Parts: sequence; C-alpha cells; structure tokens
Amino acid sequence: MVTTLSLADTYPAWSWNPVTDLRAMWAFPFMVNAFRAGTIVAVLAGVIGWYMVVRRQSFAGHTLAQVSFPGAACATLLGITPVVGYFAFCVGAALVIAAIPRAGQGGSGQEAALTGTVQAFGLACGFLFVALYKGFLGGINSLLFGSFLGITTTQVAVLAAVAAVTLTTLAVIARPLLFASADPDVAAVRGVPVRVLSVTFLVLLGTATAATSQITGTLLVFALLVMPAATAQQLTARPAAGLAVSVLIGLVVTWTGLIAAYYSPYPIGFYVTTFAFGMYVLARLTRLFAQALDRRAPAPARLSGGAA
Repeated sequence: MVTTLSLADTYPAWSWNPVTDLRAMWAFPFMVNAFRAGTIVAVLAGVIGWYMVVRRQSFAGHTLAQVSFPGAACATLLGITPVVGYFAFCVGAALVIAAIPRAGQGGSGQEAALTGTVQAFGLACGFLFVALYKGFLGGINSLLFGSFLGITTTQVAVLAAVAAVTLTTLAVIARPLLFASADPDVAAVRGVPVRVLSVTFLVLLGTATAATSQITGTLLVFALLVMPAATAQQLTARPAAGLAVSVLIGLVVTWTGLIAAYYSPYPIGFYVTTFAFGMYVLARLTRLFAQALDRRAPAPARLSGGAA
C-alpha cells in the first residue's frame, strides 16, 4: 500500500501553544539567524523607508531594489560573491540617480525619468547576465523573492555592521535631511547643503537596499521599504512617532511572516507583503473613518458679542 503525502504534510504543524511552537522553531540555528536577520532588516528598512516616503522617492527605492538583481547576476557570471554585485550595482545606480538635482523647477520630473531609465537598463542587463551564464544559475528565485533559510551567523554579523553604519550616518544628518525633504528651496536659502544631503541619502538608500536584498530578495526589500513607512504616515504626521511606528510595523510583519512561512509551504515574501498591505489598508480605512467623523461633528458654538 502506497501512502501519498501532500506538500503540507511535510511541514511542522502549529500546536496552538505559542511557547511550545516558538521553542520548537528556535531549536534550529537557521531559524534563529533568520529572526536576527529579519529584525535587522525590518529596523533598517523601516527607518530608511520612512525618509524615502517623506522625500517622495519611492520610485528610486523601487529601482534600487530591482537593480540588485542584475548586480547579483553579474557577480555570479564573473565568478565572485553576489554580495559584491549587490553593493556595486545598488550604490552605483544611486549615484547615477543623484546626478539630477531634485531642487528647482522640473527637478523631480527629471529624476523620475532618469530613475525609470536606470531601472529598465538594469533589468535588461540582469536578463543578459543570466543568458550569458552557461552553468546552472541556482537560487534565482531567492535572488528575486528572497529566502531567510540558510542564513549564516557571518551574514547576520555583516548585515548588522552595515545597518549600524547606515543608521549612524542617517542619525547625524537626520534634522537637516528632514528640513531639506519638507522644503528644499527654503532649506537651500537657509544654508542647508541640500545637494549633498540628497546624494548622501541616495547612497544610504542604495547601501540599505544592497544589504537587505541578499536576505529578502529584490522584490521583498521594496515591500519592507515602502509599506511600513506609508502605513505609519497614515497614522501620524509626527516624525519621531512615524519612525517608531514604521519600525514597529516592519518588525511585526517580518516576524509573523517568518512564523507563517515556517509552518507552511508558501514563500516568506508572500506573507510579509500580504501582512504589510493588510496593515496599510486597515490604517487607511481608520484614517478615512476618523475624517468622516470629524466632518459630521457639529461645529463648536460661537459666543455672540456680549456675555449672556
């Protein structure tokens, strides 16, 4: 008698005892490293992504995430570690995008046009590198969609170092960068080095994208960059609170995505993106509901001339 097992039968079952399930999951070193890497990625993407959304450079972030794919493919073609390709292509693309000043009339439109050009050319190069590679390009799905499985302690350490340097640099320029993001023309008049800050931020964005892409893949990193930050802006306009909420949402969707992926045959990217999108929709509906209540609330009574 032959017993046929479904794909779901090969995965561990959820016992509905969170303590027991977490202990069983963290008994595997690769899952411990996955949670460590996921935590670093969520914090880094949450902070960088908040500034990216404030600066209206989500298209640039999307392009840098896409460019990490041809970078890894090129490195594989040359026989070197894909990490070199990630950083070389992401930082290089960031410098190319930074060639167009954002300040001034038409600056944002020219940056968007150049960003789209870089994205199209980068993706074309990526497919060319894949075609030129004569051997079996293993892990191409991981390059695109990411995988937290098989993360080593060395990768976690490198990721933590890159995140520390990136976040420290961002903390140094945080206040003038926020001013330049809100009103670059006024900031330039006040003596803020808007151009230098713009280039520096794009390099930081490219560095963060390269660091996280090797863990999350080229598609998932953009979901973590934009969705938590966009959700945070629906909930609060205060910078400090917005940064905190963005990081918190990133942590929640990453941790829950890891747990869901461990107990099911479906990829981590699907869960993280779906959970993040669901939180954005919920935040958006909450904001619309609050605005509707404010419009329906009666206006405060006005006092007439003299005392009653």
